Amino acid sequence: MPAISLFVVGYLGHEFISPPPFDLATIFKDSSQLVPLIFILSPGADPLNGLLKFADTKKKAETCKAVSLGQGQGEKAEAAIRDAQKAGNWVVLQNCHLAVSWMGTLEKVCEDMMASTTTHRDFRLWLTSYPSENFPVSVLQNGVKMTNEAPKGLRSNVSNSFLVDPINNPSFFNGTSAPKKFRKLLFGLCFFHAVI
Repeated sequence: MPAISLFVVGYLGHEFISPPPFDLATIFKDSSQLVPLIFILSPGADPLNGLLKFADTKKKAETCKAVSLGQGQGEKAEAAIRDAQKAGNWVVLQNCHLAVSWMGTLEKVCEDMMASTTTHRDFRLWLTSYPSENFPVSVLQNGVKMTNEAPKGLRSNVSNSFLVDPINNPSFFNGTSAPKKFRKLLFGLCFFHAVI
């Protein structure tokens, strides 16, 4: 462990050098129908599967609409947002960094959303983007920002595997007739995944 890490652990504690586990439920508590939730992407991390599982826990999986932005998808994305605002559904706009020409429209849509008094309280707008100078600053400033970097190192990667669904679900983890064999196999699978 580097000297600075030892210093921080000695004076502040180990939790100040270890990133907290990524928890969408905690992040969701900070959101509202008027504030977009922004995933700042990093290589090797894709939040969509985790988001869809979280949507399932909130009974929004069937009505969560994902639009992968790119050429010609702007109108489709805007229509999905307008419909979801009325119905109280969720919209995920993926890869905002690829729709440079549509970012001005996204900014306007978000401004209208924040000023709206008719937006359904269950509506949520989720955005994913790699860091980009073309992403609207006002959307960034007003949104809930989060990043989920791929774990660095073997130990972090294996530990992270045990924190995701379904492994972190006690009924899955303990619901076996051969717990010793199951846990060995599960660890082997998580270790293999971490190495790959």
